[in-house]
Amino acid sequence: MTSDELKIRFKKWAVQVCLFTRTFPKEDELRIIKGQLVRCATSVAANYRAACRGKSTPDFINKLKIVEEELDESMFWFEFIAALEPRFRDAVAPHFKEANELLSIIVASIKTSRNKLN
Repeated sequence: MTSDELKIRFKKWAVQVCLFTRTFPKEDELRIIKGQLVRCATSVAANYRAACRGKSTPDFINKLKIVEEELDESMFWFEFIAALEPRFRDAVAPHFKEANELLSIIVASIKTSRNKLN
């Protein structure tokens, strides 16, 4: 998968997550979780795009580490939502699955880039 294809995939996932959060009820804790999840998901897409413009391999790796952290945080919020509101479990599953796949790609990219440095 090329970096351009991944940029599209990350952006598509972030949009899908944002659309998913629109289905949340207006309860205070879900409003807060919605904000956290939207920030994480959009940060993933934006930071992957920034990583692709890295000035050096170490810069690229550092930016991918941010993507990794934001994906992991997104996955936490998905788990939290499913635990707090079991009715959302089925709706969370495809977003969580895509986040996990993207995380695997990012971790592999970080390892490959680190190997190039050594």
